[in-house]
Amino acid sequence: MTYDTIRPGQPWLDTNGNRIQAHGGSVFFEDGVFTWYGENKEHTTPGSGSWHWGVRAYASTDLYNWDDLGLIIPPVLDDPNSPLHPAQKMDRPHIIFNEATGTYVCWLKVMGEGAHDTQASTVLTSDSLLGPYEIVRTGLTPLGMSAGDFDLVVDPVTKKAYSYFEKVHTDLICAELTDDYTDVSGEYSTHFPHPSPPFTREAPAHFERNGTHYLVTSGSTGYFPNFSEFASAPDYHGPWTVLGDAHPDDPSRTSFGSQISCVFKHPHKRDLYIALADRWLPQLPDDMPNVYDSVAAMAQGAARPEMTPEQAASMAAVTAAGRGENTAIADYVWLPIRFDAGVPRIDWHDEWRIEDFD
Repeated sequence: MTYDTIRPGQPWLDTNGNRIQAHGGSVFFEDGVFTWYGENKEHTTPGSGSWHWGVRAYASTDLYNWDDLGLIIPPVLDDPNSPLHPAQKMDRPHIIFNEATGTYVCWLKVMGEGAHDTQASTVLTSDSLLGPYEIVRTGLTPLGMSAGDFDLVVDPVTKKAYSYFEKVHTDLICAELTDDYTDVSGEYSTHFPHPSPPFTREAPAHFERNGTHYLVTSGSTGYFPNFSEFASAPDYHGPWTVLGDAHPDDPSRTSFGSQISCVFKHPHKRDLYIALADRWLPQLPDDMPNVYDSVAAMAQGAARPEMTPEQAASMAAVTAAGRGENTAIADYVWLPIRFDAGVPRIDWHDEWRIEDFD
């Protein structure tokens, strides 16, 4: 099948006719080719015990049609303690290029098999974007912190690199990286303090436009979708000003049923920024209760909102679907960002074309 539009929320197949498996992913542009990479969830079905099957990559010249390049970081199957073992819950790979060393540096979030309160990073390097990658650090807790969802950024002028990561269930940290991009330097700042999920901001995605830095973050509700929030700042370290819901026209307050993993500036367009997002649980019913609001009310000690028997049954089905974690059939929601007097907003499009932008 050949595509000539992007259709958010619809199954997206590669040029071999298979579902694209690049979740929690990003797009890297180099030598005229777009490379989309992310978590391979093809085996993450209920009861499989498999959180991932490595990091997969795809290549395209038009952002519509993607050739499968295979696994650039394969799973390690013969060592249950390896951070790359499918049961160790690796996700959200981010790759940046270090011009000084000529190496590609990949950071991975690894939750491990047990409780998710302590999360660590694994760092790998390669001479090629497509690998092979070699592990250079495991069990890294940046600044002694449990590090959850994150984004990596390289300043285009200074080449200094930064990691924005969720200090699990509390703050968002901006940490400067060492010159080789494989560790943190010790310089950092703390932002968006919150007491606990679902209020904690996770899944940070950074981008810069006209000298202003932006972050879009998600609340913390597992795979259940919640509202995304934009913030802006004059510098990587802030101070950050919260700009509100990224999807103001979505009455469900669920980011159109998705979670953003990356914001990508099209290199050949004047002002086209694309929010890449995963619809982790496409099987959720349209009339499901808002999980964020329900959990927030309970966390604040408020009475649980009254639900009709139909809503209660729907919530039970939703909870069961979340426990099942059938992310092998997760879809993607790619949408362009518009700017209203400098404030970014994301509108819904059933389908849209790159060519419609300057």
